[in-house]
Amino acid sequence: MSAEDTVTFATWSLIMLWTAIAVYVLAFISYAVDLANRSQASAKAKDREAALVGATGSGSVAVAERPTESEVPQRFVMARIGTTLTWIAFLLHLGAVILRGIGAGRVPWSNMFEFAMTSTLLFTAVYLGALFWKDLRYIGAFMTGLVTVLLGAGAMPSIYVDITPLSDPLKSVWLVIHVFVASLATGFLALSFALSVAQLLQTRREHRIREDESRASKRSILRTLPSAENLEGLAYRFAIIGFIFWTFTLIAGAIWANDAWGRYWGFDTKEVWTFIIWVLYAGYIHARATRGWRGNRSAWLSIVGFVAVLFNFSIVNIFFQGLHAYSGLE
Repeated sequence: MSAEDTVTFATWSLIMLWTAIAVYVLAFISYAVDLANRSQASAKAKDREAALVGATGSGSVAVAERPTESEVPQRFVMARIGTTLTWIAFLLHLGAVILRGIGAGRVPWSNMFEFAMTSTLLFTAVYLGALFWKDLRYIGAFMTGLVTVLLGAGAMPSIYVDITPLSDPLKSVWLVIHVFVASLATGFLALSFALSVAQLLQTRREHRIREDESRASKRSILRTLPSAENLEGLAYRFAIIGFIFWTFTLIAGAIWANDAWGRYWGFDTKEVWTFIIWVLYAGYIHARATRGWRGNRSAWLSIVGFVAVLFNFSIVNIFFQGLHAYSGLE
């Protein structure tokens, strides 16, 4: 492919990418409006409960009157609009990745910009795929917001890198396997993180209701979400899937390191942080399964694990030197 064709593909890839970012922003706004609508709906439901109490003369609110997970989201059009916009953004995002790959003549993940472009694509793919199994649109604002921030930061001029040939260590089939699986794992861990944050908020709300129901705000988005226990269970399931993929990432990285540098482990910064993340999530899964760590302690372990993932993806790539310094930045 000529240099002119390479530039053309790279240019159109960047145009599609920024268009995708714009649509992700619209999706985020739609999901945010949906959350506001949920708050209004919860207030109306609270008023209905109060009317029911007054009519029956009972001093307590029937738990059965609380909107269920399956009932509430179906009433909100903005959640469906947000999901449709997310699909459109995903297809534009996918097109940008494909064009970048065609222009480069290789898989597009050899530098920080390409890492951000591909990994956030898989973030969205995991979220949209999960919607076929479970209605998780209540965390749509978080997922689209996260993708927008990471993708927008990765596409900034200070991070963007023109198409360049692969360095020698990256010329391996393990580049495709290792980076793809690591990005896929991160997508599942991001879902677990979002659900864990929602769990903490829901736990606080449920605790206030148990202490004194009058302290609980009737305008609460959380009234339309699953219980803290159900959120915790979902977060745990996604964390297990992400942990399995992350384990494979660690193993594949060791095999690739042996092929490239003649050793499986060398205490390089990236290797160490990948292992630290594995230990954090192994501890989270083990503590919850065998030690009975439930509730807030479980949620905080999940959150700390994902913060370490983001640190590894951003700070380690940019500011730490080592054999894995593939950010493409000077």
